[in-house]
Formats: sequence, C-alpha cells, structure tokens
Amino acid sequence: MKSKQIALCGLLCALAVTMLLLGGMLGIGMFAGPILAMAVLLPILEEYGTKTAAVAYGATAILAVLLVPDRETALVFAFFGWYPLLRPRLDRIHSRPVRLLVKLAVCNTIIAVLYGLVLRLMGLTADLLDAVRWMNLLLLLLANVTFLVMDRALERLTFLWHRKLRKRFFR
Repeated sequence: MKSKQIALCGLLCALAVTMLLLGGMLGIGMFAGPILAMAVLLPILEEYGTKTAAVAYGATAILAVLLVPDRETALVFAFFGWYPLLRPRLDRIHSRPVRLLVKLAVCNTIIAVLYGLVLRLMGLTADLLDAVRWMNLLLLLLANVTFLVMDRALERLTFLWHRKLRKRFFR
C-alpha cells in the first residue's frame, strides 16, 4: 500500500512542478500556475492526510525554487502553496465573517512577507514607494479578491474530488 501512496505522491508532485513550469512561461501564469499546482496536490491531502500533503508540498516547493525559471511563480507557490493544508482548519471556524477575516489576514500576511522579501532582495522598494498609493491599494485589493476566488475554487475542487473523481482513481 505504501508503494501506491509514494507513486501517486511522486506523480502528483511532478505534475505540480510541470504546472509551475508552464505557468512561468505565460504572462498570467504567475498566479494561475501556483493555483493549478495547489489543485493538483489536493488528492494527496484528501487521501493521505496533512502530514503526507505537507511533505509533498515541501518537495514541490523545493523543486519549484530550483527548476522553475520564473522566480516569482516559484516563490508565489512556496509562500501560498501550503494554504490548502491550512484551509480545512480555517473552515472549522463557525462564524462566517470571522472565518473570512481570518482568511484575508492570512492572505495579507503572506503577501506582505512575500513581496517584502522579494522587493528587498531585488532592491525595488524605492520604485514601489514612488508608485501612486491608490495603485498599490488597488493591487492589494485585487490580490485579496483573487485569493478568495482561489479559496472557493479549492473548496469546489475538493467537493468534486469526493463526489466524482475519487471513484475513478480509487476502487
């Protein structure tokens, strides 16, 4: 049974890295690639649990940082890719407004750390500070909307896995 688990995890990790590679080749793929890679790793989380999914995420993140030529795509996955592991715990919060606020707080914290690190390493902080303040706020708002759409998509894909796809792969 372990050999089947290892084979599936290896195959899905390779597919996730491929999604990141393809996403890095497209302009809009910087965000689509990491979201597709997260979706590819969902069956590992649903079938084998959080620990195995965390190892698969870690392996995929390391491979992405090493192999994906578009560093921003790889870093977006490395910083956001673990969110599907956290999502089931956040969904246990009973109050819907509190759950939404916690998810947005997670999103904004990740964005602040990710782009703070990227901008410091690249030395682009002066360019960002010189930009129009409302433009930066608009980009942050769009990032939050994208995050909420991604969260909803992960919810629907998890539902789809349990209702339709699981039967085809696990008999």
